[in-house]
Amino acid sequence: MVAECLFWIAAGLLIYIYAGYPLLCWLLGLILRRGFPGVAPAEENLPRVSIVTAAHNEAAHIAATIENKLALDYPADRLEIVIVSDASTDETDAIVGRYAGRGVRLVRQDPRAGKTSGLNLAIPQTTGSIIAFADANSLWAPDALRHLVAPFADDRVGYVTGRMLYRAADGSLTGEGCTAYMRYENRLREWETRIGSIVGVDGGIDAVRRELYVPMRPDQLPDFVLPLTVRGGGKRVVYAPRARLHEEALKTPDDEFSMRVRVTLRAWHALRDKAALLNPLRYGLFAWQLFSHKLLRYLGAFLQIAVFAANLALLTSGPEWMAFFLVQVIFYAAAWFGHLTQGRAHSWPILFPYYICLINTASFVAFILFLRGKKQVVWSPRT
Repeated sequence: MVAECLFWIAAGLLIYIYAGYPLLCWLLGLILRRGFPGVAPAEENLPRVSIVTAAHNEAAHIAATIENKLALDYPADRLEIVIVSDASTDETDAIVGRYAGRGVRLVRQDPRAGKTSGLNLAIPQTTGSIIAFADANSLWAPDALRHLVAPFADDRVGYVTGRMLYRAADGSLTGEGCTAYMRYENRLREWETRIGSIVGVDGGIDAVRRELYVPMRPDQLPDFVLPLTVRGGGKRVVYAPRARLHEEALKTPDDEFSMRVRVTLRAWHALRDKAALLNPLRYGLFAWQLFSHKLLRYLGAFLQIAVFAANLALLTSGPEWMAFFLVQVIFYAAAWFGHLTQGRAHSWPILFPYYICLINTASFVAFILFLRGKKQVVWSPRT
């Protein structure tokens, strides 16, 4: 029966995306044991690092992030801080200018052209052998940079990302969901590193070898496209869990939803641009990882719709189908209740359905926008 086949295939894929794939990564990691590369180099061998931050109207945050980077436990003579102002119209440029005497450089991009263009403009003007990326509101742990550069001691490593730790001080359901989801992602990255390379990185704390930086189109997502380019060139992309970044979680569902749509839309374009990496004959395990971790996950909403529709068509086929349908109704009712009361903290029976539905609905919207040819180049700062 078509409906029954559709139900089991779609349900099986949903289970595989969130549980099966991580489990397989963990098991493969036990076998391959590629581990976390690199040992922190001796003080005299630490590489020169350029930390580049793109900012647009970030007067509220830019001083704090500059002070944070200046206070890092890293030799000052091997650290360069560059702020790219994307045609800021507030006090961002003036604030950055106050730090010129402490070695912080301002690169202004005018007219406004987005983060990726800003990076393309600034990086040729930097001097570090390692280029690190930080967001305008990202606060790194004091020892984060040392841990971020350590894996580069292994010549096979081309790109490193750190560990995002979201803070949800308000206890909102959106904030708690974001925090829990990031913990899940971080654990998955540990397991992916053990089998070779990770698929996704955190743009707020990551780094690349200077010679591997390739200028990108303004519409391309650097956090996604650049690591894929590095991996396509034969270098590893790895996770450094001790390189910690603290960032406030988005508080409202509208903000979180908009962010997820924006990121996923650009990721769809990146997947199209880097479709060759999905060829298992050429890229082996990484092709499977990219397919499972990104492509299938971004299709999660369509799988949810398929499971619900197939189950609805099978309601009269037996009591087991009524039971399956009831489970789904409870799941979506919990998600809707979470949406209505998202300002309150909730336990996992509400948090999990709510956040899964939020990110999958955002992926659904992003896919429709992708099919319509929509692109997003510029961004707005958090308020």
